[in-house]
Amino acid sequence: MSKTVKNMIIREYKARFDGTKDATLISISGVKAIDTTKLRGTLRKKKVSITVIRNSLAKKALEGSGLDPLFPLMEGNSALVYGGGSVVEIARELTKALGDFPNLELKGAVLDGTLFTGEKGVKELSKYPTREEALGKTVALLFGPGKTLAGQVKGPGATVAGLVKAIEAKLEKGETIARKS
Repeated sequence: MSKTVKNMIIREYKARFDGTKDATLISISGVKAIDTTKLRGTLRKKKVSITVIRNSLAKKALEGSGLDPLFPLMEGNSALVYGGGSVVEIARELTKALGDFPNLELKGAVLDGTLFTGEKGVKELSKYPTREEALGKTVALLFGPGKTLAGQVKGPGATVAGLVKAIEAKLEKGETIARKS
């Protein structure tokens, strides 16, 4: 391959992966073409892309991009899986896909500069909460005690309000209110 073509590929990789800091590295070499198309279609619905890469050119293009930790795993046939909501969602989808595509090889993933190596690492990553899930849990933890306190304050107040309403209803009907002894 000529140097001109290599430079074009490097520019294409830079443009395509611009802003990508988290991704998963896989090998689809053992997966049949029809199955690869199915996998791509499934991931495309989640706005996730798969790009088969040339390792040496990808390393040059991605240097300093945050995907550096994946470089040691870039051997043999490699494809970069990126996009979607988060790399955790990608890891979940790929872990599910292993059942349908047993020849799919999960090489690793990177999340915030942390490398998860091999199938075991990607499966571990898939168990992490996504950013939205983590924020939801944090909000629930923050508001949980307040909700409990509001319920405790409201309970006796609601009882008193019910008694006042009952007394008001009796007085409007002209009934007398007797004290229970």
